[in-house]
Amino acid sequence: MVGERMKKRVTIHDIAKLAGVSSATVSRVLSNSGYPVSDKVRCRIQELADELHYIPNQIGKQLKTDINRTIGVIIPSISNPFYAAATLGIEETARKNGYQVFLCNSRQDGRLEEAYLQTLFEKQVKGVILSSISGSRDPIERLIRLGLQLVAIDQPLDVTEAVQIGFDYRQGGRMAALHLIGQGHRAISYVTASLDRPSRRQIYEGFTEALHEAGLSLPEGYLQITEESVLRESAEGSFECENGRALARKLLALPARPTAIFACNDMTAFGVLQQCAAEGVSVPDDVSVMGFDDILFSSMVSPGLTTIKQPDYEMGRLACEVLLARLDESGLEEKQEEAGQKLLKPRLIERASVKRLD
Repeated sequence: MVGERMKKRVTIHDIAKLAGVSSATVSRVLSNSGYPVSDKVRCRIQELADELHYIPNQIGKQLKTDINRTIGVIIPSISNPFYAAATLGIEETARKNGYQVFLCNSRQDGRLEEAYLQTLFEKQVKGVILSSISGSRDPIERLIRLGLQLVAIDQPLDVTEAVQIGFDYRQGGRMAALHLIGQGHRAISYVTASLDRPSRRQIYEGFTEALHEAGLSLPEGYLQITEESVLRESAEGSFECENGRALARKLLALPARPTAIFACNDMTAFGVLQQCAAEGVSVPDDVSVMGFDDILFSSMVSPGLTTIKQPDYEMGRLACEVLLARLDESGLEEKQEEAGQKLLKPRLIERASVKRLD
């Protein structure tokens, strides 16, 4: 059988030799170019391609046409449901437009993030969607000058040439504080990972601003911040949940416990819920708990988590649309202006984890 003779990857030159035609003829047939070829020759080429399990060389095609229909995506944590949903929005939008996605997980490591950016550029990927952990300006600006199109999501970048698809974290923090205050809470605490990321700082700033406007503050011990300056995923991707447990343990040990705990994200809030359960503290009867993100599992835990919704899928979808518009050179200037810089708005999602105090 012909297939048994072919041990290496089959090329159009192999098919041409067996069919007794030129490589150009094989290329025209397999690419459906419309070039006139007899039905007999066309059928023979197709039969050989099927029998030999021929797979087109996309890299070779890319080099010949200078068209690469792959975009890169770099996220800090593939195990975080927020980034999973954002990536789904990117992938579905890319696929509908004939693009593939090259996904990179930086594992919350700034050096790995920069290495991935360089690797994607070297692989001729001309567009990247990035949620940056490093915030490094120089390597990003250098690659943009060399032709890379970049859209930043979630974490803002101090790079004017990059389109930013952001989220109003400050307003989200304000919204959380106002909701808890509106439910009668005055002894309100905040647990968060380190404030080295702009998103976490903005949530904290919005949250404390709303408290101060209501004549409230965070008493000593009510603000719990992770000691680590740089977050890294554990092997199981459970760092944020474990972090929530550790921070909640400190709060629950205070002589005067807070009546409400606001967490920087839902994964951290899940850890708070776990620690409360472990210590026999009822949520929301003994303490209310509130999160941030509204990831899928927030409606599945018990009690259901009250949270601030961040449109994760929408962020990914919009980022991909903006990037593809920038990669489309026809009418590029007009499309870029239409895309602009987007700031998505938060929304309060009320469930059962926050109790109203009389």
